Order: sequence, then structure tokens, then C-alpha cells
Amino acid sequence: MQSILDSEIKFLPGVGPRRAELLGKELGIFTFRDMLYTFPFRYVDRSKFYSIREIDSEAAYIQLRGRVTRFDLTGAERKRRLVVDFTDGTGTVQLVFFQGIKWVADRLKKDGEYIVFGKPSLFNGTFNFVHPEIEPATEGASSLSGHLVGIYTSTEKLRNGGLSNKAFAKLEAALLEKVLPAVTETLPAYIVQSRHLCPLRDALLNIHFPQDARQLNRATERLKFEELFYLQLSLLRQKTVRMRSINGLIFEKIGPAFNGTYANLRFPLTGAQKRVLHEIRKDVLSGMQMNRLLQGDVGSGKTLVAILAAMMAIDNGYQACIMAPTEVLANQHYNGVFKYIEGTGVKAALLTGNTRAAERRAIHQGLEDGSIHLIFGTHALIEDDVCFKRLGLAVIDEQHRFGVEQRSRLWRKSRVWPHILVMTATPIPRTLAMTLYGDLDVSVLDEMPPGRKPVVTVHWTDHQLGKLYEFMRRQIAEGRQVFMVYPLIEESAKMDYKNLQDGYMTITEEFPAPKYVTAVVHGRQSAENKAFDMDLFAKGKAHILVATSVIEVGVDVPNASVMVIQSAERFGLSQLHQLRGRVGRGSEKSYCILMTGYKLSDESRKRIELMCQTNDGFQLAEADLKMRGPGDFEGTRQSGLAIDLKIANLAKDSPMLAQARSLAQSILDRDPQLSAPENALLQANLPARSEIEDFSKIS
Repeated sequence: MQSILDSEIKFLPGVGPRRAELLGKELGIFTFRDMLYTFPFRYVDRSKFYSIREIDSEAAYIQLRGRVTRFDLTGAERKRRLVVDFTDGTGTVQLVFFQGIKWVADRLKKDGEYIVFGKPSLFNGTFNFVHPEIEPATEGASSLSGHLVGIYTSTEKLRNGGLSNKAFAKLEAALLEKVLPAVTETLPAYIVQSRHLCPLRDALLNIHFPQDARQLNRATERLKFEELFYLQLSLLRQKTVRMRSINGLIFEKIGPAFNGTYANLRFPLTGAQKRVLHEIRKDVLSGMQMNRLLQGDVGSGKTLVAILAAMMAIDNGYQACIMAPTEVLANQHYNGVFKYIEGTGVKAALLTGNTRAAERRAIHQGLEDGSIHLIFGTHALIEDDVCFKRLGLAVIDEQHRFGVEQRSRLWRKSRVWPHILVMTATPIPRTLAMTLYGDLDVSVLDEMPPGRKPVVTVHWTDHQLGKLYEFMRRQIAEGRQVFMVYPLIEESAKMDYKNLQDGYMTITEEFPAPKYVTAVVHGRQSAENKAFDMDLFAKGKAHILVATSVIEVGVDVPNASVMVIQSAERFGLSQLHQLRGRVGRGSEKSYCILMTGYKLSDESRKRIELMCQTNDGFQLAEADLKMRGPGDFEGTRQSGLAIDLKIANLAKDSPMLAQARSLAQSILDRDPQLSAPENALLQANLPARSEIEDFSKIS
């Protein structure tokens, strides 16, 4: 039986088809439930009135009480505006209306007393309010003043369509009156009581229309906890299902492949690498399928760990594959593996979109008959005609570059259930890892190999280009190479930032041939041209590589000692850190130079300062999460994970997330199937409330 909450939003009185289309396009509101769970993002205390002289440029939404002293209607027919002078005795502000002018003018009277609510802005030295809410100040006439008022996310199209904040709030009030009696509890009584949570109906009413701060806090706590709890319950149950239903391959032997590779190492493993290999070894002996996330900062040695894990599979008669997001990275992994597997008898191959037809057929045959033990590749590995004889381990590098469906296609290539190791060089804060990868076991490489020196990071402005070019010439004269990264490929009419095309021309003028060789790499090149220029730089035949952030992942040029990032304010912290990790791979001192304009926003300046202060990727990731929020965190948007938290904040609600996860785990430990009577509500609500794609069968 369909719930009233599943009704289309157009059937809510006051909405209709036109507004329903607007709400769907602008806010993703299609049903009564969507509307009910669209919460205010902040609240304004309408019991407080400000005086005009108290207004400053930092003020958010405020409320004034005063009188109208003058009307001024200006402009041509299509560009008319109504300007209203409004005073309270301490000063004067202007109320400006571009739409609904006749409606406003008909209702306002000169010298009439009104309550005005809106956001002040400074224009030509005078504060004004554009399209404020305004209503008579007669006693009892104000429907909204006197308590906390929610401010909802809005857009210009919504406001132009008559859906101001006040109109939206009225729709929410009408919705609550219609559906609140039909809302049923979604958490078992024992959770509500033990956590001292308010009932769901009270929470939904008070999140939209709180009478005071205490009620708002109780509503917020209830809804946040429920959201995080169901998120973690979903993830942990997937893990429980997988562990109970899938028999993992057992890799008992440590033989010539592993031992020979280990003997070929020219340097000792770090303590962190040894610890992670012990964790992987424990997984592959457990009889359960390994699903492990390996986090490691740039240069921490993840690839070597993956290769040694692959040798465990090969020693036990299985194959292994390592899938990378770019041909550059796949080629690099493949070309780098031979120094490790020399003399072991392990046969490795490379499969990318550029592999020639005859070679491709031979590789397909080798994978099917088992003669190829280790395959490196890109998306080409998940094409329909690729089949493995016995795939025992699938490694997915820079996994956030692959969608869920792509990962599942790789997983289905084998007749047996392979172990899964996903790797990322993007440091992920603990709270985000618990959410994005809550069903995976997490390993962290938190130690750098000996000999790697920290990269010296400095911030220079565009006024210091002469200084930059002189520094580059000195480095090149000493036999070093330079990366020059730009955020855009071509000129954007909207953004006045350096772009790669102009940058390439400038660099070739400043560093002319034949004395200097400049290569160029970006996402719009053909694979052949990109590979040629990248190879030119990698082999030391080019002094400078001009590139977009396509080189963020997978370029290992130990001789490159300088990373110049133009318009560095355009990049997020995690991306800046990834780019910086392209240098400092050799024994020489390396530099990262962040170039920006002179004027920066406070947030951009803070990002740049953090980059100059620390080389710790995890510290930067935590800061990035707090500054930008999880929605913008590097990789999460394109990862295939449908995280749509309505009210919880992963950066701020870390303790509550940990508590929710702990409770979910304890419930599943006692009742893995959620079949106990007291967990009936959890069983019923879990499918609808799951926020994450089901990883239990796709890894």
C-alpha cells in the first residue's frame, strides 16, 4: 500500500504542475517525502528586531521594524524597479523590488508601519534589501515574527517562480498538516529510549518550525542520529552479508613468486608496508573474501604492496590484475614491475585501449588459459571479451576514478570470487572513510620510504613571474625538469585565469628552442600524442612539461624537481597535494610553487597557507573536509556512491557517526539478519533508507 508520503508534490495545495516542475529541477523535490525531508540550512531568530544603525556588511538575514517614507518607480517597461525608502528613526535603508512591483506597490502605504525581513547588502554606500519579506506591523499580523524561522536553500528560478523563503515555508506548513498524522516511527523503542531521542513526528515538526532553540536542538539530534545510524547499518550489513555468503579463496603458500620478488627489492620495506602485507596475508588465509581499502599518501609505496599481494595469489595458482584509471599510470605500473619479478617465472602483460589487435588477441588467450599471471590495464580490462581462467586478486588503483558499475564488471570476470584490494593516494579523513568505505576494511600506509625529502612549498603571486622563470632556468641548468600545471585548457569567457594554451605560448617564448624543449599534455589530446609528449618528459628529453591536472595521477619522473601550479586557488587542497606529489621522487631537493593572483578569497588564502605549512596529506584532507564539505571532497562526486545526507555533516558530526556505527555493529553482532521482533522496524526501513550503493556483491 502506497504511503501518502510517496504522493507527487504537484498534488500538494499551492504547488500544481508548474511549481512541481520547478521544485523537481531546482531542488530534486518530486514527492511529499522529498519536501518533508528538505530541511532549513539555518535559522533566524524572528523575536529579535535590529535597528538600522546596527546593520553591518557582514549581517545575514535580519528583521527591522519601521515605516515607509518614499516610493520611486524607475526604468523602462521590461527593466522597471521599485525602490522604497524605509526608516526606523536610527537610519534609512532601501527596499528594492524587480518583480511583483504592482502587487507590492498596491499593498504599501506611505508612512505605514511594517516589519521587514531580508538580507542586507551595501550598494553605493547605502544598505538595501532586494525582495525582502514585508508585512504590516499591526499587532498579531506578523505570521512569522516571534520565533525561529528556517531559511531554506533557494535559487533565482525558484524566487522568480514565486517560491520565496516565506512561500516555501507555507508549503512546508501545509505539508506537515496533511502528512504528519501518517508519519510512523522509524527507530525501535529501545534505541529512542536509550539515546533519549524525541519522537519522529516531533522532530519533523520542530526541524521546520521550532518554537525555541531547545526544541530545534532535540529535533536536529534525532534526525542526524537516525540518518547516520541507517547509513552505517546499511554498510555494516552489506559487509556481514558478504562475509557470511562468500567463501573467500585461501592463499596458503608463500612460494617462488613472492619470495623471488621480495629478494629483488633494492631497499627495505617500511614498517607500514610490512604491517599492511600482514593484514592482507591474514585476509587471504581467513576463508572469507578480502575487501580492503589501502590508503597511502603520494609516494608511500602502495603499488609495491599491491604487487607483493599479487604474488601471493600467483603462488597459489591464481591470476591477479591491477586496473588503473589512465594509460599513463597503467604503462608506468607495467614498465616498473619487471625489476621486481625478474627470475620469478611470473608472466605479466599490459592491456589498454591502444593495445594492437594481434597483441590483444594473444593477451585474451593468455588470460583465458592462465599463461598470463599478472595483467595491468585500464578500462580495457572490463570489456566483454576479457575473461580470466582463475582471477584470485583484483587491485583497483585510484579507485575513486571508477564507478560502481565498472568495478562490478571487473569483479564478474572470474569464475571464482576474487579478493579485492582498492587503493587511493587521496588521503581520506576517518569520518569520510567510515561513510564511503564503511563496508571495507581499511589499511593505511602512514610512513614514507627512506630517502624521500619533504617538498618545499612556497606561494608566489603573478607579480613574481620573472623570479619564477629565473628559478626554473637555474633548476634546468642543474639538470632538473619542471612541471607547469594549469587549471583550464582554453580561455573561458567567465573566468580570468591562466590557461594552458596561453601558458604554452608564454613558456616557449621564455624558454625558446632549441636550448629548451617543452612538452604538453592535456585531456583533449589523442592518446598517441599524449603518450609521445609524456614519454619525452619521462625520458628526460623535455625540460618542461606544460599540462592540466591530467598529470595528477600516475606520473613518476624522479628527475623532476619543480612543480609550478598556475592559478593554484582554482584547485582543492587534495588536488594540490596530489600534484605536489609528482615531485620529490628523487634524491634532490624539490619545490612546489603555488602561483596565484594578488587578490584571494579568505578560503583560498587559507588553502594556500595550509599547503605551505604541511606535507601531511591526511592533515590536509581533514582541513579540506571541514572547509568544503563532503560533497565536494575529491572524488566523491564521480565515485558512484549516492551519498545524500539531508542534515548530518561528516565534518562536524564525527562523534555521532562513531556512536551510530558502534550501535549498528552491536545490533548486527546480536542479530545479523535483523529478524528479532524488536528489530522489525530496522528490517522494514533499511532498504528505503540505504544511502550507499550495495557493495556486498560488487566490491
